[in-house]
Amino acid sequence: MKKERLTEALQRKIDRISAGHAPRVLDLFAGCGGISLGFQAEGYSIEAAVELDPTAAATHSLNFHGGDKRHARPRDITKIEPQELADELGLGPVEDAFDIVVGGPPCQAYARVGRAKLRDVAEHPEAFKVDPRGNLYLRYLQYVRAAQPLAVLVENVPDVLNYGGHNVMGEIAEVLDGLGYEARYSLVNTAFHGVPQLRDRVFLIAVHRCLKTRVSFPNAERHLVLSQGYEGTRAVALKHISKQDGGAFVAADLGDESLRPPVTAFEALGDLPPITLHLEGLLKRGARKLDQLVPYGAGGTISQYAVLMRSWPGFEANEAGLIDHVIRYLPRDTDIFKEMPNGGEYPAAHATAVALYERQVKKLERQRAKRLDEQEREQLRRAMVPPYPVHNFPNRWWKLRSDRPSRTLLAHIGKDTYSHIHYDSAQARVISVREAARLQSFPDGFIFAGAMNAAYKQIGNAVPPLMARRLAAHIRSIIDDALATAPHTIAAE
Repeated sequence: MKKERLTEALQRKIDRISAGHAPRVLDLFAGCGGISLGFQAEGYSIEAAVELDPTAAATHSLNFHGGDKRHARPRDITKIEPQELADELGLGPVEDAFDIVVGGPPCQAYARVGRAKLRDVAEHPEAFKVDPRGNLYLRYLQYVRAAQPLAVLVENVPDVLNYGGHNVMGEIAEVLDGLGYEARYSLVNTAFHGVPQLRDRVFLIAVHRCLKTRVSFPNAERHLVLSQGYEGTRAVALKHISKQDGGAFVAADLGDESLRPPVTAFEALGDLPPITLHLEGLLKRGARKLDQLVPYGAGGTISQYAVLMRSWPGFEANEAGLIDHVIRYLPRDTDIFKEMPNGGEYPAAHATAVALYERQVKKLERQRAKRLDEQEREQLRRAMVPPYPVHNFPNRWWKLRSDRPSRTLLAHIGKDTYSHIHYDSAQARVISVREAARLQSFPDGFIFAGAMNAAYKQIGNAVPPLMARRLAAHIRSIIDDALATAPHTIAAE
């Protein structure tokens, strides 16, 4: 693209926003729409999304485009060119179609969990270095080059800062610099911004230099002291941050004790109706559709956070109740969930299971007045005690604490939900789909396509909408302040 054409396209975008029109967003690797939801809440218009997973693409279209089939179509970003996308959606020249480009390239290749899996599959200790998923950020940058947005947002896992010994987010910032953007990135924990979840993610904000402004990040709204585990993970991720990145890395604001404490799991979930069907023998195994209405019920005081989840503009709750407040049925583990301590991990769960097993052995031996033989003991143990070695899966299970934010939700909850056991021992269960959505800050009126497992996966993969909303508001303020400073000459060279 020639310089003259670039300058004209940017000037048209500046003139359009200055005239009061909503900034238009292209969401790449959009998933079900966590980033889109946050930006829409701040007055942006969600024009298009690119998402490969059919169910997530359907969810995005359902919530942002009324289920329009053109928008619901899954698209492979490696196979569709930017102008093709604009043509399919009737948006005209791609350089005139979008003001903001957002998204997070898939993180499997960056995350240590993903690397271990790749080693197993490829039987190669450095297989992650050639994994094509790790290079999808290059495709993202190609879309930025074509769309010429005024601002860019990139999200990814902390390990993007230490990927095979180099800093991928630093490289992205460097490429964006060459494309005419000032880019900064930061390692942010969403609990500092009102999300009831301890979720570390790297965010990059870039603003085109035609706006003649500086990039910054929103200040913390909440304050907490991170545990040693999070501090250790951060230290590994930040190992390759250096002065050579030109000051592109910005330390996140952590606030101080004058700020409110983080939103707790109880504040996020406490108003939702209890689930006890599994305790009453009324729940069966198998896939569960999201079509059974569960009334909210009469509750006591509802937290400010719960009020927001019920009243999010455009996604207000159905007063009749929820259709996705459903759980996995895990009959072997009900008693374990009931008796394991809050905050306990898999070693605590395993110890609880062993104690329950030994208690049952003694009970049966008293009833029979004789000792169980080895075969009977082994059968009983298999029925009551999870088979995973304690040292191999220390974090596989975790029971929420009601007085703290949740741990990070991951896409793996699409396969099992042991990582998020409900804090209420009387319910003795894992969290429901809607509870997972609440911990991610999806409002109750947001609808997920597909059945239970697909919904869990979409939620775990998403950027928390409340975090995206904070970033969207901050980016809008950067742009508006720049336009207010020099509304007519800002694109001039």
